Amino acid sequence: MHDSVLILDFGSQYTQLIARKIRQCGVYCEIHPYSVSLPEIKALNPKALILSGSPFSIAQTDAPRPDAGIWELDIPILGICYGMQLIAERFGAEISPAPEREYGKAELQISRPDPLLDGVESGAQIWMSHADKIQSISHELIALASSQNSVYAALRHQKLPIYALQFHPEVHHSLCGKEILANFLFKIAGLKADWQMSSFISESIRKIREQVGDDKVILGLSGGVDSSVTAALLFEAIGEQLIPIFVDTGMMRFREKDRVKEMFKSYPDLKIDFVDASALFLSRLQGVSDPEQKRKIIGASFIEIFDREAAKFPDAMYLAQGTLYPDVIESVSFSGPSVTIKSHHNVGGLPEDMKLKLIEPLRELFKDEVRELGKALNLPEELVQRHPFPGPGLAVRILGPVDAEKVRILQAADEIFIQELWANKLYHSTWQAFAVLLPIRSVGVMGDERSYDQVCALRAVNSVDGMTAEATEFPWDFLSMVSNRICNEVKGISRVVYDISSKPPATIEWE
Repeated sequence: MHDSVLILDFGSQYTQLIARKIRQCGVYCEIHPYSVSLPEIKALNPKALILSGSPFSIAQTDAPRPDAGIWELDIPILGICYGMQLIAERFGAEISPAPEREYGKAELQISRPDPLLDGVESGAQIWMSHADKIQSISHELIALASSQNSVYAALRHQKLPIYALQFHPEVHHSLCGKEILANFLFKIAGLKADWQMSSFISESIRKIREQVGDDKVILGLSGGVDSSVTAALLFEAIGEQLIPIFVDTGMMRFREKDRVKEMFKSYPDLKIDFVDASALFLSRLQGVSDPEQKRKIIGASFIEIFDREAAKFPDAMYLAQGTLYPDVIESVSFSGPSVTIKSHHNVGGLPEDMKLKLIEPLRELFKDEVRELGKALNLPEELVQRHPFPGPGLAVRILGPVDAEKVRILQAADEIFIQELWANKLYHSTWQAFAVLLPIRSVGVMGDERSYDQVCALRAVNSVDGMTAEATEFPWDFLSMVSNRICNEVKGISRVVYDISSKPPATIEWE
């Protein structure tokens, strides 16, 4: 229904940033592994194609390459970094490993005017990250721009709408990046900017009604942004056919049940079924340390409970989940499931014999788009801007085995951190903040006595969509005060540390 762009992922850490930049331009796009077949590509009917970067070198024998049929699709193609090497190789350029890897800020020197670079001034800041270098090009290619270390920073084909960039226009440090991508989308590919949240709502409501009919839909309502926005969207579509169930896994945030009741009190027709399953989850997690195993246990137990609850509603045929697009992409890596970073309980670990059919109305959206959707659905600002919370809950913020006492300790520490963020007007200055309980003990002094209790790590990051993140720089006095409160008020913690790692190389969550 929309003009769309297909991004072929060759494993770059920045691939999802390409998608975000394109959607910010009002154009719908999807990311698929580079190995997607030509018939599958044609079925998606993209109006343009983008080839992502990659950690591979084009010279490697196992370097990933797309279906050769893409070059015959007769649609505009843009190659970024590794994607540029693929285009250069296709059209006879000479490529070799660079003497030194070019990484970091550079200046784009434009040598030839072109619609791709309209509005971009020579000397604009760009961001490089590549190890291969184009030494020479064939007569089929035209050089458009260079940088200090790259003679060919931008290329195009002589006749075909095929373009290539050595730098990454999708990252924040390429200051002209969004403009270049917009030029490709609108001036070269001639796409329409018809991806808007208002149209997404109306289209989603229509799709949900067509899919569900008169059946009832079970929804796991956790109080987080994703499940709450899912609830609001489904309620707009099917009203009282929606059956929201709040399952207390025993690993929720502090007093989460009470807060969910408070947040949804303005929705009197939304009848929430509260189920306490904490004993079941904790018993099944006893002695389990591996984070993937925790996720699978939680996912399977969650579905089991929903099957049991659904039995109370014979006409309930669907299970709704707040799965987002990053969940889908991260759970299916570019080269196949063997190197998946981690599974999400929303998209992995579901039993094959699950009695309910799945409905995931947000699976096309990124996190910031979900917040925008929540605002459009008139949800409270404090709910829409709530920090992300992992589907498996505190089970993946307690490193090592989980038990009720560790959950109590972590809930108390996390609540102090969040309380103080609000009290000091810092909650909205960070994208996500939480506490982690570490599986180590540290000597401390409580009053006149020696203690030997656990260590708590505080984590806070700034991000747009969770794909990259930087540690939030809080005032030292604030961190010191939070540390003192936790050590003094939470029995079982004797030391607090602050995690300053960025993503990449670290992930936001510890597990």
